[in-house]
Amino acid sequence: MVMAEFDRLSGYIDWIDLEFVERERTPEQIIEVGIQLHLAGLSLSNTKQYLDRLGIKRSRTAIYNWIQKADLQPAGDGTPNQIAVDETVIRINDERRCLYSAVDPETNEFLHFRLFQTRTTQLTVLFLRELRNKQQVEQATFLVDGAHYLKAALERLGLRFQMTRHGNRNSVERVFREVKQRTYSFSNTFSNVDPPTAGSWLQAFAVWWNRC
Repeated sequence: MVMAEFDRLSGYIDWIDLEFVERERTPEQIIEVGIQLHLAGLSLSNTKQYLDRLGIKRSRTAIYNWIQKADLQPAGDGTPNQIAVDETVIRINDERRCLYSAVDPETNEFLHFRLFQTRTTQLTVLFLRELRNKQQVEQATFLVDGAHYLKAALERLGLRFQMTRHGNRNSVERVFREVKQRTYSFSNTFSNVDPPTAGSWLQAFAVWWNRC
């Protein structure tokens, strides 16, 4: 019964690189299921409880470390026609952080994620340069709202953009809602972690989202 349940949950997981498993005492299939459950919305405590019910005793720290060690990153080399770009605020240890995101509105897939301490034109330029290194964006049209730092950064890099608050740009808002629903398990706050660790979790979530 237990193995059948693991087969049902992990049968299509081919996007988790488990090279680190050779240093783990936990079978790969269990690690895959634990990562998938947590990224799908279960808190670490609920993921632990689920595995406990299946007879697998692992700590919250162990499950957390699986995700960190897997080092999941959204795939690159895409050629989107449009890219919706925006930022939202999340909290890490009671401090505000700006989460920048680029989304392909045709597929609702994350193209790039980045956490910054604040929002400025220069940081937006950095975000867009990182995106350009991962995706083929020179012919794409960026969909942005009226934020001056987005417009200024796109102009500085010579990228095409369209200012709009509706239509395909809403895809990034829908994705942000999903992010906040997932982080609701943490009271919408990452506690007792540093920003790079929170960023790593968000990158992993982006990979899960793109595969589902």
